[in-house]
Amino acid sequence: MPFKSLDDLRSACTSLPEGSDTAASAVASRQNTLTKPQGSLGRLETIAAWLARWQGRDMPKLDRVKVFVFAGNHGVTAQGVSAFPSEVTVQMVANFAGGGAAINQLARIAGADLTVIPLDLDHPTGDFTQEAAMDDATFLAAVSAGYDAVTKNLDLVCFGEMGIGNTTPAAAISAALFGGGAEKWTGRGTGVDDAGLARKVKAIDAGLVRHAESLSDPLKVAANLGGRELAAIFGATLAARHHGIPVLLDGFVCTAAAAPLAKLNPGGLAHTLAAHVSAEAGHRNLLEALGLPPLLDLGMRLGEGSGACLAVNIVRSALECHARMASFAEAGVSEK
Repeated sequence: MPFKSLDDLRSACTSLPEGSDTAASAVASRQNTLTKPQGSLGRLETIAAWLARWQGRDMPKLDRVKVFVFAGNHGVTAQGVSAFPSEVTVQMVANFAGGGAAINQLARIAGADLTVIPLDLDHPTGDFTQEAAMDDATFLAAVSAGYDAVTKNLDLVCFGEMGIGNTTPAAAISAALFGGGAEKWTGRGTGVDDAGLARKVKAIDAGLVRHAESLSDPLKVAANLGGRELAAIFGATLAARHHGIPVLLDGFVCTAAAAPLAKLNPGGLAHTLAAHVSAEAGHRNLLEALGLPPLLDLGMRLGEGSGACLAVNIVRSALECHARMASFAEAGVSEK
C-alpha cells in the first residue's frame, strides 16, 4: 500500500507537482498561427493547452486513453435510499465484463480501454448514520487500490463508478465539505420517489450530525461518509497528478469523490476537467463550488464514467485541430 497512514496520504495531497507552463505556452503560440481567427475554437483551444500542460509535451498525444470504473457497496442502503437493491452492483459488474453496459459502448467509440475494479463487494461499508463508513485501514486500502491502478504510461484517464446507493455518500461528502445542508445536495439518484428522497435527506443529515467532530478534515469526511469506490477514485485522481496524466471527471459521485483533494490543496484538481454536468441535483452546485465548468450538459445521470467517455471525443477533436490544422503560412492564407 502506498499510504500506510492518513498523514502519509495528507502529505501526498499537499505536495503536488505542477504542470508545464512551457508546454502550455507552446500550444497557445501555435494556436495563434493556425488558419482561424484567434480564439475562434473556444474551449477546444484551451483543452489542447490543458493536455500539454499536464502531459508536459509541446505536442500532446492521446494514444493511450483508459477508463477506470470502480465498484463498491454501501451500508447506508439499509436506510432505503435507493430504488434498486445492493445486489445490482455485482450484477452490473458482470454486465461490464460481458460488454453489455453503456460504458462498454462509449469506451469503444472513444478509443479508450476499459478496466473495471470491484472493491470488496461482499462487504458493504458501514451505515454512516450509525458508524463510520470506513475505518482508517479500510479507507487507506481503497485509496491505495485506486492509486495503484493508474500507471505512468497513460495519456488521459477517465474515472467512473458503480455502487447502488452511492449518490447518498456523494451528497453527504458535498454537504460536509461545502455546507448548505443535505437538501442542497440530495437528488433522486436511481429514481427514488418522494418518500425515498426524504429518506436520503434524513440519512445524510443523520450522518452529518454523527460525524460532526470530523467534518473539518477532508480525509475523515471521505472515510466516515464515503465508500470504497469513492475512495479509490480519490486515490486514482491523486495518482494521475503525481504521474502527469490529465483526468476527465464524470458525474456527481466521481466529482464528490475527488473533491476532498481540492479542499486539501487549492490547486489539487487543476489537472482535471469536468466532462459533463449530470442531472443529479447536487452536481451543478458542486462544480460551481470547485470552479470546474462542464464540457457537456446532456441531462445524463448514469455514472459508469459515461459522461467522461463522451468528453474524450471532444478532447480528441481539440487535439486533432491543434495538431493537423495548417498555419497561415503553410496554407498561403493572408493574415489580417
